[in-house]
Order: sequence, then C-alpha cells, then structure tokens
Amino acid sequence: MDGPSLFSGSESDDGTFVPFTDILFNALLGFAMMVFIAFALIRPDAKSGIIDTNAEFIITTTWPDDNEDDIDTYVQDPTGNVVWYHSMQKGFVTLDRDDRGNYLDEVTVNGVKHHVALNQETVSVRGILPGEYIVNVYHYTNPTNAAVPVTVKVEKINPKVSVVYYDTLVLDKKGDEKTVIRFTVEADGAVSNINTVPVSLIQAVRKG
Repeated sequence: MDGPSLFSGSESDDGTFVPFTDILFNALLGFAMMVFIAFALIRPDAKSGIIDTNAEFIITTTWPDDNEDDIDTYVQDPTGNVVWYHSMQKGFVTLDRDDRGNYLDEVTVNGVKHHVALNQETVSVRGILPGEYIVNVYHYTNPTNAAVPVTVKVEKINPKVSVVYYDTLVLDKKGDEKTVIRFTVEADGAVSNINTVPVSLIQAVRKG
C-alpha cells in the first residue's frame, strides 16, 4: 500500500494526521518571527552630527602626551565670571577636567596601575547666556624648560556639531598667558564677533 503523498500531509507520532500546509505555515510563521526580532535588535544608524548632550559649547585644550608641564584653561562668561582650576563652576560654565601634566596620571584597574598619557582639559558651557566669552591658556608649571604647543578647539554642540575655533599656539615659558579666542553668543545661540584681542584673565581673577 502506498504511503501518504508528501504534498497531501503527514502523520504525527501519535497517529494524528497533520496537513502539510499546516506544517509549512508554522515554519514560515517561526521564520517571520525570527526576522522581526533580528530587525528589532538592530540599532538604528546615528544621525551624523547629532550629539545627545546638554552642553551648548565644548572647549577642549590639549598639549603633547606625557608632557610634564601644567597648562591651565581659563574661560570668562558674559557676566565676568571666570572658570579655572580654583573655581571650576560658575553659572553655565564648568571646568569638567583639570589636567596637571603627568601629575597623578595613573588609574588602578583590578589592582594594576595604568599610565594615562593624555594631557587634556575640557570646559563645557551648558546654557545660552548672550554676550562675549573669552578663552585663555596659561603655562602654570614648566619642568621641561621648553616651549609647549597647545591646541584649543571650541565646538558648538546644538543643534548640531560645528567648529567655532581650532588652532595651535605656543606657550613659551612658565607664566605665559595667551588669549586663544573671544566670541559673542547671540540670544539664539549664533556665534559672532570672533577675535583674538588679548586680555589677561589671570589679572581678572587676582582682582576678584
């Protein structure tokens, strides 16, 4: 006696007849569910130039890795407040990282010490306060007895990243202070009146 046709159905272990179309449907349903789950787990591509952060501006100061010299960043807001290593938060401006050259440049992970070569300070401006901002750098200590190239980048973050300023200048010796950039922020966040007219924020802090 001929067995059941492959295309007409099949028989389960308990003798119950199961149509082939039901088996095919269940297989396709399972495959469709797996495809759906796979696509659900795929992270959508990040939109270029969009950063999820509360900051309006980020100011980054860097100098050569493993350099022993201590370079400090000073930022003055439109009200005259100056943010620096002794006053790390004023109004909307915060010195997020104060780097002291090679000093304390070690982190311990699972009992193992790791040296951090990066020399970098970061200042964030977390709100729009219209008026002029001033960014200075200062050569605080100079154990290398050499000039140090210092790179400063000012980025406007919202609604998308744009570079307001990016350049490298040289601090020649201990006590050397230079105005990197002065810029005006309008009420709508637009940047204007970019210039480098020198002004001492060290003197402003001392007078304060």
